[in-house]
Amino acid sequence: MGRELAACSPVFAARLASVRRRSRLIVDWSLAEVLNGVEGAPGLERVDVVQPALWAVMVSLAALWQAAGSNGRGGRSLAGEIGPPVVAGILSLDDAAKVVALRSQA
Repeated sequence: MGRELAACSPVFAARLASVRRRSRLIVDWSLAEVLNGVEGAPGLERVDVVQPALWAVMVSLAALWQAAGSNGRGGRSLAGEIGPPVVAGILSLDDAAKVVALRSQA
């Protein structure tokens, strides 16, 4: 779904690209490779990979929802805890990406 939305929604793609740029500084794997299913990329069965990947998609979805007129503050678990403060402008994307990466490694 994330790949398809990135291909057809400039808003989703822009936010996802922003998250990918930030994640390169925090984790030792490529979010782009994981989301695109590139051979050799770590799998989504790893908690330290799936949680940041899900959060990246959730934050990108929220940007899409906001562009469509919704407040974009949905989600649950990791995405619901860390996504809404980003959407509301309370937590920076950089800080949230660090929180997600570190929490998923715990």
